[in-house]
Amino acid sequence: MQVDLFDYHLPEELIAQTPLADRTASRLLTLSKTSGETAHHTFEDLEQYLQAGDVLVLNNTRVIPARLFGVKADTGAKAEILLLKQLEGDRWEALVKPGKRLREGAVIHFGGETGADGASQGEPLLKATVEETGAQGARVLRFEYEGIFNELLDRLGHMPLPPYIKEQLPERERYQTVYAKHEGSAAAPTAGLHFTEAFLHRLEQKGIQLAYVTLHVGLGTFRPVSAETVDEHDMHEEYYEVPQETAELVTAAKREGRRVVAVGTTSARTLETAAAEDGSLQACSGSTGIFIYPGYRFKAVDALLTNFHLPKSTLMMLISALAGRENVLAAYREAVERKYRFFSFGDAMFIY
Repeated sequence: MQVDLFDYHLPEELIAQTPLADRTASRLLTLSKTSGETAHHTFEDLEQYLQAGDVLVLNNTRVIPARLFGVKADTGAKAEILLLKQLEGDRWEALVKPGKRLREGAVIHFGGETGADGASQGEPLLKATVEETGAQGARVLRFEYEGIFNELLDRLGHMPLPPYIKEQLPERERYQTVYAKHEGSAAAPTAGLHFTEAFLHRLEQKGIQLAYVTLHVGLGTFRPVSAETVDEHDMHEEYYEVPQETAELVTAAKREGRRVVAVGTTSARTLETAAAEDGSLQACSGSTGIFIYPGYRFKAVDALLTNFHLPKSTLMMLISALAGRENVLAAYREAVERKYRFFSFGDAMFIY
């Protein structure tokens, strides 16, 4: 299966650069996975498509200010890193710029003083040493510091917005879901950005059950598919966790014929990783590199709320597995024609 099959034309001006002031003010395109029928709404109309007994599964990962700007200790050359995943202790997997100059043994200083030549002077607040080259060009860094790492990161770090967003984020919390809880993500699970606490409460009052999983978004979000065929692509692994309460809610829903609705592809991948053949779950945690593309049979997920995804991405492949590639591409053509806002801060799509 060729990766080009999941391509589509997107005018650059449709890439949303800033979030809307009101989270629920986004538009919503609905797509029937059986008939291919589409309809156009505002986000709060999602309530009409959800019914009492549905289990709405949300990813409660919290984005860390994972982008750090520093200088090489020896030359003063600028360096940028994006933390992806904590390995153990003070060792992290990260993307680095410029990669050619940040090889094994390179030392980067953050938050220190620099001299007239740009070289680092005195003790920095944070120091990172490149220990090895990891998967797909990432680096393994070891940090040295005094104090509490997360406090330093909060002080020195910036929110890791995707490269297609050129505008500055007015406030950090706008790149967090309102239910974000467990720190560790290098990107937000963006389908959840549309919810407010008031809207979630309204859904609960209707009889919709809320359940939470955790998947810390990592390298896969920032790496495009470079292979020509789908089966040549190597998925990066990410940490996930399914708590006992969620396992029980999903298992009961599947046994009773009620729908499990995933909020975002990260929630969908977590559920499908943990699900048995009958869709039931047990509490578990670990790493997942699950790759979902057409031909995959979903075990737990019945419906999906998601944003609009990059052409030829693994996320386009996932939603095509759920709704059919032709249905998805036709819906995307409609979204482009009607000037929907795309990607992280863009509008939403509900596949049911």
